[in-house]
Amino acid sequence: MTIKNVAIIGGGTAGWITANHLGKALEKEQIQITLIEDPDTPIIGVGEGTVPMMRQTLQHFGISESEFISQCDATFKQSIKFVNWLDKHQHGENNYYHHLFDYPFPFNEDLTPYWLNKTEQSFADTVSFQGLVCDNFKAPKRITDKEYEGATTYAYHLNAAKFAKLLKKHAEEQFGVKYLSAKITDVTFSEDGSIRELLTDKAESLPFDFYVDSSGFQGFLIEKKLNVGLIDKSKELLTNTAIAVQVPTEKDRIIPPYTISTAHQAGWIWDIALPERRGVGFVFSNNHLNTDLAYQKVERYIGRSLDELSPREIKMRIGFREKFWAHNCVAIGLSQGFVEPLEATALLLTDFSAKLLAERFPRDKQTLAPLARRYNEQLTEVWTNTLDFIKLHYCISDRTDSDFWIDNRAPETISQRLADRLAIWQQTNPVRSDFPSKIEVFDIENYLYVLYGMKFKTAPPELDLNYSNRAEQQSAQVNQMAKKLAEELPQHRELLVKIAKYGLNQI
Repeated sequence: MTIKNVAIIGGGTAGWITANHLGKALEKEQIQITLIEDPDTPIIGVGEGTVPMMRQTLQHFGISESEFISQCDATFKQSIKFVNWLDKHQHGENNYYHHLFDYPFPFNEDLTPYWLNKTEQSFADTVSFQGLVCDNFKAPKRITDKEYEGATTYAYHLNAAKFAKLLKKHAEEQFGVKYLSAKITDVTFSEDGSIRELLTDKAESLPFDFYVDSSGFQGFLIEKKLNVGLIDKSKELLTNTAIAVQVPTEKDRIIPPYTISTAHQAGWIWDIALPERRGVGFVFSNNHLNTDLAYQKVERYIGRSLDELSPREIKMRIGFREKFWAHNCVAIGLSQGFVEPLEATALLLTDFSAKLLAERFPRDKQTLAPLARRYNEQLTEVWTNTLDFIKLHYCISDRTDSDFWIDNRAPETISQRLADRLAIWQQTNPVRSDFPSKIEVFDIENYLYVLYGMKFKTAPPELDLNYSNRAEQQSAQVNQMAKKLAEELPQHRELLVKIAKYGLNQI
């Protein structure tokens, strides 16, 4: 009844993040982890943006930040800069706001009521000094700072294929994870419905006690063999197609320390800068925009023909599994579900799910059922919250220039929970108790940056004099610190060049 052998089906970032999380959690136990990768299955490899949780994960694994940055072509990410998500006639051409990674209110006072009464400065610049750092293309740290520490909170942009290779090397060398290249064609089942063994195209049988399905969109184990369906959410999030391309850039080009997300007629374009290329992709609804026209919009955005750049078209099934854990199998990565990559959700949900599994990994088959029930409850909550947060960006936009933006505000496309929250937040600003879940991946801070970056209307509260004085003082402190950091921190590319040459302080 004990679990001694674990199989992870599928490589890529999802499989190898899971291998490292399980390897780290189980390194002192006699449990063998084997990752099996089909040599003929291409890796999607679109997820090139992360959130600050990835920084904590890499440090937890014991990976050197200097090694990671140099081997994965990584750059620093301090924000997502949202451009043109509001009506240009009301807010001007190239209107933008930052969804920053620093927690707001660095001097402890909640400045939201103060900002609602005094709105000439952006919300982000009122509550955080990171926006000015971003707008000046500054790095979040200095070459003398320790690994994984900095003056501001940060994540990374990265080359997904190189990241998977680094994670593979680390899992094998540090945690003893075995690697097997094989094409899995079928499975056999035990009487209780759990998976007994994997069958390969070479007539091999590979028995394991526990399985992780990281096979990507196909969901080979969770969907094709265990028949777990997908809860369709395409009526809430209307985008269903992405065109992704890699654009070479000049070696001395300025590197923005943030992802750029530029809204368009029927979706938005991501723009992620690495040292020698940009990852660009147009996420759109083909129910609102002809695909040929979408390709033209990408060409117009990057300023060159797509003919020599080999763009990829990706069909997106928006939704998540009815169950993420069935019998002795857990789905992690794209096999678990998919939500458009507006807030770097792919790697975030993969990392979160793998960490959650590692924290409560079953040691015997008797605990499978209760652990599965809890895991499914928690991840259903996380996915539901994530979909609400992504939907927020669309349904509070005041753009009216196309049916896409109008349709996104239709009440039937908005969940009841999100609709209720928005109704409350029209009367009073969000507070911590509005987010009761202990496992939110997007919390009050994220909602504040997006709501008030997009000029959401909340009735300004009455302010008492003591609070107003404290808020005025702390707002001035934020502005002062912003100017200081914007002057003192190095340029983003300058720091990356130094890291490549000297490495970061590991002491």
